[in-house]
Amino acid sequence: MKKIRVAVIGTGKLGSIHARIYSQLKEAKLVGVCDLDEKRAREIAQDFNTDFYSDYRKLIPKVDAVSISVPTILHYQIGREFLNHKIHCLIEKPLTANLKEAKKLLELARKKSCILQVGHIERFNPAIRAIAKLPGAPRFIECHRLGQFSPRVKDIGVVLDLMIHDIDIVLALVKSKIKSLDAIGVKVLTGHEDIANARIKFKNGVIANLTASRVSDEAMRKIRIFKKDAYISLDYSRQEAMVYRKNKNKIIAKSAPIKKEEPLKAELKSFIRCIREGKKPLVSGYDAYDALRLAFQILNKIHPHVSR
Repeated sequence: MKKIRVAVIGTGKLGSIHARIYSQLKEAKLVGVCDLDEKRAREIAQDFNTDFYSDYRKLIPKVDAVSISVPTILHYQIGREFLNHKIHCLIEKPLTANLKEAKKLLELARKKSCILQVGHIERFNPAIRAIAKLPGAPRFIECHRLGQFSPRVKDIGVVLDLMIHDIDIVLALVKSKIKSLDAIGVKVLTGHEDIANARIKFKNGVIANLTASRVSDEAMRKIRIFKKDAYISLDYSRQEAMVYRKNKNKIIAKSAPIKKEEPLKAELKSFIRCIREGKKPLVSGYDAYDALRLAFQILNKIHPHVSR
């Protein structure tokens, strides 16, 4: 079995995990890591027995695929370079810094017959995958994604940094067009919104309420889904879900059967498999575009006078 030659562009916290997982996958060969911080790239390369680069263009003739884990503003520039050379790309979320760039990447990937997968990692959370198989359509969805501020995230606000995960999940669960949208947000520590709430009404009647904050002492990543005859409470971090159902005059609680797995490992394995088998990714560039478009609609409600 010929291995897929991969490289990781960006060796920050997330990029280094990409490198570690690729180095462990039997279907892949990690041929290099790249970062402008040569010292950091050298360290990560040494950790995972591969080569280091400070110029990603030097990897073009050596790879079949790349993971791009750099600041959002660079996603389009780097993704375009690799797609132009028919190299498959997994780009961390959000896909790009704006919708115009996202459209261009989608068209380029289609033209070059390349896989363009986007790192909406919660789709690969085994708890989400388990509850997605349960019968019944959602009627009301409530999401909370709270955490402490990280100085490493400076180029985007909490909607594109955190809430976009839940935006993608909600769109995947509801599968309906939007009827109306309200949103609020507050700047606390940065020049972007650090706390945000969005209330989305879909044409099929579903309502979703999303809250994201990066100024919280207590971390929380939960989603609650209310159906006609059931209520599901899911904890992303613990990869656990409880299903509550009415039985006569009682509420019966039962934990959903979940086989725990590292979501990022599942994501990268799926990326490699899609390349090998020519399959559509679980989170395609088009899915990521839809999530990004809704994220910008939310941002336009929060910052109505900001040009995008």
